[in-house]
Amino acid sequence: MSDIHGCYNEYMEMLVKIKFSENDTLYILGDIIDRKKGGFKILHDMMSRHNIIPILGNHEYVASIALPCLLKEVTEDTIKSLDLEKIQAITEWLNIGGDVSISEFYKLNTEEREDILEYISEFRLFEELSVNGNEFVLVHAGLDNFSIDRCMDNYDSSELIFTPCDYSKIYFPEKYLVTGHIPTRTIFALDKGLLLDEIDPKDYRDDIYIGNKHIGLDCGSGYDGKLGCICLDTFETFYV
Repeated sequence: MSDIHGCYNEYMEMLVKIKFSENDTLYILGDIIDRKKGGFKILHDMMSRHNIIPILGNHEYVASIALPCLLKEVTEDTIKSLDLEKIQAITEWLNIGGDVSISEFYKLNTEEREDILEYISEFRLFEELSVNGNEFVLVHAGLDNFSIDRCMDNYDSSELIFTPCDYSKIYFPEKYLVTGHIPTRTIFALDKGLLLDEIDPKDYRDDIYIGNKHIGLDCGSGYDGKLGCICLDTFETFYV
């Protein structure tokens, strides 16, 4: 699952739909918060489940820089302490829908805020899996500065969470690259040689993308599309 963007009800419905149990492991490829209300409710639920593995998205990344600044009392000293990275993170977060999450965050008590920040700090940058004879690499966005010989541990966060991959390119001949970040309606449009704004919104294809050893999971839930989930054991897809 990926790019839930605060759609709490859809997230909970998906858990029921896939019959998520203690025997399963669910990987969520980032961008859990922002755009819609409910991101921190989703995070609280995830925190309560030992078998949900979160992978860092760009929305959580900028939130982890911005939120500690916003928790401080606004004084001349705290304003002076804001370096360029923090100012850019706050600005970027607001530009990508973080205002909804800021309002939600301020409604939490001190302990809940601290728990959320600690939880986000533990998000993984990637995951490598072997399931039923298939190999998978899970990241939020892509593999910037990619080399087939480069070890995944040698990528830094900025290379995995901001720059989308090229879905027309096969990165790993023997592995599936599983990503979110880019709504699949955009990928399907590019497959037709079109830009998204050349397609009538009613004709958007908000389905999981599988092709060229890619699996694209962002089905546009943050843009009134679908929330998608795929079972890597069977390649069965689910939508809410």
